Amino acid sequence: MKKIIVPILFLLLSVISFAQPKFDLGLKGGINTSKISLNVDDYNSESILKYHIGAFGRIGWNRIFVQPEMYFSKKGGGIELNSNVLATAASFDFNTFDAPLLLGFNVIKGSTVSFHIVAGPVFSFITKSGVSGNLSEEYFEDHYIGVQYGLGIDVLFLTFDARMEHGGTVYSKPEIEGKNNTFMLSVGFKFL
Repeated sequence: MKKIIVPILFLLLSVISFAQPKFDLGLKGGINTSKISLNVDDYNSESILKYHIGAFGRIGWNRIFVQPEMYFSKKGGGIELNSNVLATAASFDFNTFDAPLLLGFNVIKGSTVSFHIVAGPVFSFITKSGVSGNLSEEYFEDHYIGVQYGLGIDVLFLTFDARMEHGGTVYSKPEIEGKNNTFMLSVGFKFL
């Protein structure tokens, strides 16, 4: 297996080094619906509407590109835990600094309009956390790793994206574990 991987990596690096890379840099922002999914059987999870704002870069070779991003995002969600006699409502509210590293492919590449798909890991660092109800804030994690995937369209210097994020564990209390799920719509503009 190692004998196959080394020549493939060498070939890929050779092709990339001879191709003229294209660089883009820009700002982006948008809205997201976020919710916390718990590993408890009897619960209802509710989404809340928040926002994100930040910057992105894009390094591309023909149809393939790498897109690192950094942005500030507000996330959270509501839950309703139900047991035999007791119903507890709680809500999560937290801020993150997110750094996705996405691999993209231009499905349609034109001079003024292009359509792309992206996927990759996202590294999230929680900067502020809060929880209401009878859940304690001390069980919030400091950071988590998730995955993002989605599609987008570029029109001249504007870019529009729709993405899904499946985050790692945000809240970890004995017998209760909460993971973040976020749907994002964003618009950006390339200035370089």
